[in-house]
Amino acid sequence: MKIICIGRNYVKHAQELKHDVPTEPVFFMKPDSALLKDNKPFFLPGFSNEIHHEIELVIKISKLGKNIEAKFAPRYYEEIGLGIDFTARDLQRQLIEKGLPWEKAKAFDSSAVLGKFLPKCELGNLGNIPFSLRRNGEVVQSGDSHLMIFPFDTIIEHVSKYVTLKIGDLIYTGTPAGVGPVAIGDRLEGFIGELCMFDIQVK
Repeated sequence: MKIICIGRNYVKHAQELKHDVPTEPVFFMKPDSALLKDNKPFFLPGFSNEIHHEIELVIKISKLGKNIEAKFAPRYYEEIGLGIDFTARDLQRQLIEKGLPWEKAKAFDSSAVLGKFLPKCELGNLGNIPFSLRRNGEVVQSGDSHLMIFPFDTIIEHVSKYVTLKIGDLIYTGTPAGVGPVAIGDRLEGFIGELCMFDIQVK
């Protein structure tokens, strides 16, 4: 199982970080040790002073595939979930300034929160999935799949040109604007519509 993350997939998020809006999907990887499931607490790592939350819809791959055309992509996933791509923003800035890879800032242990999944049939129009993140009861990020620069099927087409997709692989599809720091004691709740998909504590 591998974790594939799409960067800069919402215009306002790219703008808030002062990045160019991409013309094709940008992706990077996290190891399976990054997964944080079952509402387990997230422990702030000692190597960063600025861990940011990034709420994201997550695709779970259900079929082996390579060079998948967008029109066939719906055959390769049956469920959509919700997660957080935790980012060590201070490290990321340093690495970008030096032209170095982002792994230390993105792929660290427990950096990929994963909540529940919903069958596609329960979500209706996949081009209109509202989701949000609450920090201590306040909505800090909200998005909708219709605001994605690259929708699910385009993402699968692009990624599968370079990387074979296997059953159980996860694709984090990008975060909307509103990313920000977390602190010890924070409660983070992720929602698709009004349904709570995860509820974790920061320690």
